[in-house]
Amino acid sequence: MAAKLIFITGGVLSSIGKGITASSIGTLLESRGLKVTIQKLDPYLNVDAGTMNPYQHGEVFVTDDGAETDLDLGHYERFTHSVMKRINNVTSGQIYQEIISKERKGEFLGATVQVIPHVTDSIKEKIRKIASSNVDVAIVEVGGTVGDIEGLPFLEAIRQVGIEVGKTNAIYVHVTYVPYVKAAGELKTKPTQHSVKELRAIGIQPDIIVCRSERTIPSSVKKKIALFTNVKEQDVINAKDLSTIYEVPLHLKKERIDEIILEKLQIPADEPDLDEWKDFVTRVKKPENGTVLIAVVGKYIELPDAYKSIIESFVHAGAENNVKVDIRWVNADLLDAEKPEEYLKDVHGILVPGGFGERGVEGKIKAIRYARENKIPFLGICLGMQCAVIEFARNVAGLEGAHSAEFSPETEYPVIDLMESQKGVKEKGGTMRLGAYPCVLKEGTKSFAAYGEREISERHRHRYEFNNRFREVLEDAGLTIAGTSPDNSLVEIVEIQEHPWFVGVQFHPEFKSRPWKPHPLFVDFVKASVLRRDNVSS
Repeated sequence: MAAKLIFITGGVLSSIGKGITASSIGTLLESRGLKVTIQKLDPYLNVDAGTMNPYQHGEVFVTDDGAETDLDLGHYERFTHSVMKRINNVTSGQIYQEIISKERKGEFLGATVQVIPHVTDSIKEKIRKIASSNVDVAIVEVGGTVGDIEGLPFLEAIRQVGIEVGKTNAIYVHVTYVPYVKAAGELKTKPTQHSVKELRAIGIQPDIIVCRSERTIPSSVKKKIALFTNVKEQDVINAKDLSTIYEVPLHLKKERIDEIILEKLQIPADEPDLDEWKDFVTRVKKPENGTVLIAVVGKYIELPDAYKSIIESFVHAGAENNVKVDIRWVNADLLDAEKPEEYLKDVHGILVPGGFGERGVEGKIKAIRYARENKIPFLGICLGMQCAVIEFARNVAGLEGAHSAEFSPETEYPVIDLMESQKGVKEKGGTMRLGAYPCVLKEGTKSFAAYGEREISERHRHRYEFNNRFREVLEDAGLTIAGTSPDNSLVEIVEIQEHPWFVGVQFHPEFKSRPWKPHPLFVDFVKASVLRRDNVSS
């Protein structure tokens, strides 16, 4: 293994912030000139996140090479310059699928196939692969919480790796929770003590403990945690709640976590350069251009994590425009039966995101019509773009009853239809059009103006496409085909030119937005929304 290893584990409860911690450590190490990658080990038995309900798992993040992954990989890409690939997300499902396939082929030479060594060896192989990928440091996050039955093979694997590579080549960072009990007026360390005890019972002694809390942890509490967990007080790191996740690297820098890591792993590195990151955080926290209100019309609004990359793209684009984007979550189901102006009359922009299934589609179409007729800046993503095509076909091109074949197979005007390559596909997992594909932009369009280049690459996740049978009739009615595949066979972007800003894209631009490189479509969409805000208020 060429790279040094940092293993991230979690205790006490889930959603504690392991992904942000791993990402922030990556930010700090990159600021010192080191090359970093991050891997997520997920104990669930799904082969990938692609077939999981957003209510259970949140957003499915798609990589360039077409992997449907955990949303933490989005954080990894947003906080570092590392580009995630399929190998960066390993699940129990993948491991067991590979092992059973090998067993059926007789590759184990008649041996009894067991969790140890076969499962753990397979996990270790994935870790070795990421650690030999031409990086200085590989950060490996183990999903779930210490004590989960399904996570034990992963913890055993990282225990073995630590022994094999030696103390100066691998360290363990345990992220835990220190609750504040209001009635007692105290921060309680017992959950952390038990969590570390559980970890030590399986042979892993954490080198660093990152303590999540609602408030600052005083030295006395740090000292107590250090005493009962067998670490130095300086290695107990306070990670209190902050107003933005992008402030976490700066806070962890104050706690000297990067210095501690470099010392333990004996890595020589440059002095940190976080000026660009600090500037970005300042613009996020104190924008000079006020706020702009943008409605997101979707069907998973009860769980914003389902739209995590969209939320973060608005943060990036807002900072670029020196404005704070306030999101109004609008339930598409409600618009099915109610007037859209009840929810949208005072917004400065409307975004309709992707999704699957028919629920809420008519509400999305209503919202899009409202945006088109009232000249409100609009961005449609994936299904949002398809709904924009349906709305235009029905209400502008006069194709009454136009729909997607996904929701109305008998429609006379299937302006959205199943891709030819998808016909006959029976399995659900990993079978859509996934990953990065090129797109050629039409000059003179808003999309071309935003990107500033003719050919782009964006990530996809869909089965249905714009139906080319209706391309001519829709273009004649005023719909602009602003972007296509290089061979002109697939429509990627549609626009309405006489509208202030109306763009629908078949791909997912949110997956490629970064703090230092906000996505150009989001930047221009927010800019157009600010212009509407200023025009309405003047």
